Amino acid sequence: MLIVSCSTVKRVKDGKFLLTENEIEVDGKVTSNERLNNIPLQKPNSSINFFPLNLHIYNLARPNRDSIFEAWLDKSNRRKRLTNTLSKKQLNKLKQSTLNFNTWLKRIGEAPTILNEEKTEKTKSRLRAYYYKRGFLYNEVNYTIEKDSNKKAKVKYTITKNLPSIIDTLKTTIKTPIIDSIYKASIYASLIKEGQKYDEDNFTNERLRINKLMRNSGFYFFGQDYVRFEIDTFKSRNSLNTELFIDNRIIRYSDSTSTRPFKVFKIKAVNIITDASNENLIDTKQIKDSTTYNGYNLYSFNKLKFKPKALTDAIFIKKGDVYRDIDRTRTSDYLNQLQMFRYPTVDYVADETDSTLVANILLSPLKKYKLQFAFDVSQSNIQTIGFAFSTGLKIRNIFRGAETLDISALGSIGASKDAGNNEDSFFDINEFGGSVGLTIPRIFFPLNTNNIIPKSMSPNTKINISATSQQNIGLDRQTLSSILAYNWFPSKKVTNRLELFNIQYVRNLNPENYFGVYSNSFDRLNDIAKDIGYIGSNDELLNPPSDYGPADVFIDDVLNNNTSLSQGDVGYTDVNNINQRQDRLTENNLILSTNFNYTRDTRIDLSDNNFSRFKYHVELAGNLLSGISNLTNSNRNSNGRYEILNVPFSQYFKTELDYVKYFGKRGRKNVLAARAYFGIAIPFGNSSNIPFVESFFAGGPNDNRAWTAYNLGPGSSQNTNEFNEANLKLHFSLEQRFNLFGNFDGALFVDAGNIWNAFGNVEDDPQSTFNNFKSLRNIAVGSGFGIRYDFTFFVLRSDIGFKTYDPSLTKGNRWFTNYNFSKATYNIGINYPF
Repeated sequence: MLIVSCSTVKRVKDGKFLLTENEIEVDGKVTSNERLNNIPLQKPNSSINFFPLNLHIYNLARPNRDSIFEAWLDKSNRRKRLTNTLSKKQLNKLKQSTLNFNTWLKRIGEAPTILNEEKTEKTKSRLRAYYYKRGFLYNEVNYTIEKDSNKKAKVKYTITKNLPSIIDTLKTTIKTPIIDSIYKASIYASLIKEGQKYDEDNFTNERLRINKLMRNSGFYFFGQDYVRFEIDTFKSRNSLNTELFIDNRIIRYSDSTSTRPFKVFKIKAVNIITDASNENLIDTKQIKDSTTYNGYNLYSFNKLKFKPKALTDAIFIKKGDVYRDIDRTRTSDYLNQLQMFRYPTVDYVADETDSTLVANILLSPLKKYKLQFAFDVSQSNIQTIGFAFSTGLKIRNIFRGAETLDISALGSIGASKDAGNNEDSFFDINEFGGSVGLTIPRIFFPLNTNNIIPKSMSPNTKINISATSQQNIGLDRQTLSSILAYNWFPSKKVTNRLELFNIQYVRNLNPENYFGVYSNSFDRLNDIAKDIGYIGSNDELLNPPSDYGPADVFIDDVLNNNTSLSQGDVGYTDVNNINQRQDRLTENNLILSTNFNYTRDTRIDLSDNNFSRFKYHVELAGNLLSGISNLTNSNRNSNGRYEILNVPFSQYFKTELDYVKYFGKRGRKNVLAARAYFGIAIPFGNSSNIPFVESFFAGGPNDNRAWTAYNLGPGSSQNTNEFNEANLKLHFSLEQRFNLFGNFDGALFVDAGNIWNAFGNVEDDPQSTFNNFKSLRNIAVGSGFGIRYDFTFFVLRSDIGFKTYDPSLTKGNRWFTNYNFSKATYNIGINYPF
């Protein structure tokens, strides 16, 4: 209320005006073109939903705060009283703290934008130049300023484009014959054509295209400055004559210059210095080790620590080849991706007598060993708070082939919902594990794959073995996994990953404690047993920690028709569902899969806030093991499933689509982010359901934030399970991010989605099953807001989600029923949710 009550013109002096709006009208229509609206040199103060919060914060600061404080001290003999109470030093500290707070308000706030008509005139010139460059050479720009009695002003720019100018003719004057031939051979790719509207960007990009073409055709000394255009507007007001000039090479001497035709340069030699530094490059006589491999010369000031092939495979510059800029770029990129060297450089030494180049590749190895740490905070339906940490040791060039060995360990502790029990420790959940991974900078495969995946795609092979152990999470489990994967990069935007073999073995350590973990299922069995008189109304089914307890006996009695329940009864269906879920979650899993991942990310760097990212994942599991079992006529178990080492293996198809789009300006924090996700896993063959580790869940700090992890769905069911999971998932998010002040950012978000059972033999109730498109009415909607603090290298995030549409409630009572702080979900996370 205090902030709102402050006037936006509180700090605007008399005779000055606060700029509240820029309006740009083009040919009689107001435009919303973002690029055009960014041209004005003066912009209104930033706002959140039309409310200028930062301006109000700035207005809270008092001008001349120093003199105001002194006047306050002198009033009513206050200085004398405070001096008697406080020491002089304490009084100065009081004054300084008051001044610091005033300065802080100004720093995090935003000073009012005062209308400056000189900048308005400059903006007019910039708008005219913008349309001039777009081909409207005779455009007209005017502006009007509307001022009111409240010291506020609005600027309206009016633009009349008039007719565009067209390129009538295009001539060329190229003095070096071979360059003239190459240009004419590529004329089809030219960005400038007769009959085209004039656009300055086309001329700029055409110069870049010609420069790139020539420098990739052997012309080492060619540069963009040699390409120029002359445009003649004499013929007609709206018709242009254009001529392209490419001059000969200019050679400068000490006191004169001369010109001569460009020549094609070839690579005479390629030298690789494997341990270059500023010190040892001064005297090349100190080289102690050298060798020649496939036409490459390798030198080392100490003993050569790399196998020659490991380095030459990363070099695209070859002896005898015509010089190409792209070879230098690819070489630098590949060497950087090896993560073996510090700023690798490629230098050329030219020999004018025979038009040759010597390429010197300077490599400065990074330290062989690197130790790193990571930390994370999480929440879920079973965990009020959890802390995870990991540490890793990186060993470079371990086998002298530029390989990298990563040895890591991870651990986490958490507090469960029952951590308040005085008999248990607060942190009663833990997970520990480790992994060993080897990265080989090439495709490690018996057959030659260069024709399919050339080295220009920077391929590598990753081999990883990991093991984890969890306690007090579900049934406690151990996981052993191994991966053989290939990665390659067709372009800077695209990443491909093929996991040829992904083996997972999951062993549940404590299956007899199923009903101790899934207490909701146990409570439901108790209720059914009481309802049918199986036990007394004051009794309970016992579930001692044994392999076969009374709860299991009751399930068997129901399914064997030894009770009053029969198929079709609600109680019978619930018992059957509980039994199926118990079997599925307590069985050990063996998964052998092959999967492919495609990622296309258009983001240029961290300041780019206008990009998209698309991920596609497809996975097939169990086909190889199924084929082997069929060929060897292996025996099936009592459930009709093949087993490997007494464990039934899983067989399924899984695919996921994930799309993220950001709408924002480079370097700005005002960003609209959207995400859409679809995932499905279909069991077949040796499986009738999806392993728990491969199923989908909903809710949590990176999903639908109005529900905790595992707490949403499936469908419109009543959330009776501690871990809700299914094999089909939809998710959508829309989030508006903005800066509040300083490093504090805010966000408003809407999340929608759910999970369902589909294509399995899980005989679930219709509320949990995706039957047809009518099931989409059970998409849950959450909304809320968040506060973030940007530490530059990571973002600490706190989000509050409210259940906006809850499909688990009765129809007609789903919208905004629990939309309050007491029913809200509070999330803590690191970095953005997507």
